[in-house]
Amino acid sequence: MISRYSTPQTDELFSERAKMARWLEIELCVVEALADAGVVPKEAAAACRKNAPVIDDAFVQRVQEREEITQHDVAAFVDVVQDAIGAPHGTWIHYGLTSTDVVDTGLCWAMRDASGLIVRALTEVIYVLVKTAHQYQDTPMIGRTHGVHAEPTTFGAKVALFGLQLARDRERMLRATESIAVCKLSGAVGTYSNISPEVEEAVAQRLGLESVPATQVIARDRHAEYLYVCASIGSTLESLAVELRHLQRTEVNEVREGFADGQKGSSAMPHKRNPISSETITGLSRVLRANAQVALQNIPLWHERDISHSSAERIVIPDSVSLVVYMLRRMARIITHLEVDRNQMLKNLNALHGVVFSQSVLLAMVENGMERDAAYRIVQTAARTALETSTPLREVLEKQVEVKLNSQQLDDAFNLDRVLQHAHRAHDALQREISHYPSM
Repeated sequence: MISRYSTPQTDELFSERAKMARWLEIELCVVEALADAGVVPKEAAAACRKNAPVIDDAFVQRVQEREEITQHDVAAFVDVVQDAIGAPHGTWIHYGLTSTDVVDTGLCWAMRDASGLIVRALTEVIYVLVKTAHQYQDTPMIGRTHGVHAEPTTFGAKVALFGLQLARDRERMLRATESIAVCKLSGAVGTYSNISPEVEEAVAQRLGLESVPATQVIARDRHAEYLYVCASIGSTLESLAVELRHLQRTEVNEVREGFADGQKGSSAMPHKRNPISSETITGLSRVLRANAQVALQNIPLWHERDISHSSAERIVIPDSVSLVVYMLRRMARIITHLEVDRNQMLKNLNALHGVVFSQSVLLAMVENGMERDAAYRIVQTAARTALETSTPLREVLEKQVEVKLNSQQLDDAFNLDRVLQHAHRAHDALQREISHYPSM
């Protein structure tokens, strides 16, 4: 991932140094498990652990130089490790294994650890949304369908619903973590021909993974599920970002992204304040969805394995993790510094002279005994008159004898508090959802 959209934690997690450190630990754990099984001499396993090389930049460089000869990254790694440990004990490194045993187990280990970063960032955003939803749970605004004024809602309800969606993404990530936290050490075609299932299980327990049956590779539906969840998180963030972008439009102007001292919105127009963070999240979510498509295409492989998935995974898995963590952290900053204009929300709510209460009037007329379609046509005509003449809908209705609603009934129909009496439901549901979350 380019540095602009990466994080130090994800860069380190998927660095060559960290990858080879995982490979080395897997190799050492296998030797030790083989020693426990009586296959490898105990002193050899102890010597491998004691003399194992330090995985630093110099080690990585030696492996890369060796790979120029072997044209095989794991073979080069094994050669350098064996050379560092020395004969005869170093010859037990990679005993009974195929390259993918080490690579796939190491990748699943990395993806499991990456889940911790993602879940923590998800939890942080959800907590920020909970705080914002609580702050604005009684702030009325107009709800829009098809981009058109519909009925009143609250800003708190809007925010809480996005929080609930991210909470579902959090649960999806936890489930995907269980699917990906697996270990495979069963050899060239997965038959344990040169290594026993007991050794695989012993290593899996040491690494905190679950041993699973496989061919030469761990089935890629697990990885596809993981990248789908990354894409789902990105799409949820994009949904929120698009909402914020619409609400910042000049004609709406209900919320605005924070604007730092010295910040410039345009190189040409000094007055501009653009929702650049929300637009960035929108763009990056497209990359996550594209990466999920690659992961799905990686599922069908030839027979017991091929490496058509490998090159693509080296890009899409680290990039997806980096993007998700970056996007979540950026969204947390957006919401934390969001400027909410309550007065503008109320102004927009009242901009159409009360026609947004048309359903309430319709239902009041039905309750009063009028046939629904007749009531609908009366209110529809009255609303058009209100809009065309800039007259409050209530005044238009009061002048129509066929409406037959008294003052109290009209008061109830146009009562904003009545319309919003259950708007807290999303906020309350979000509060219940986070009750079992760890504290941040």
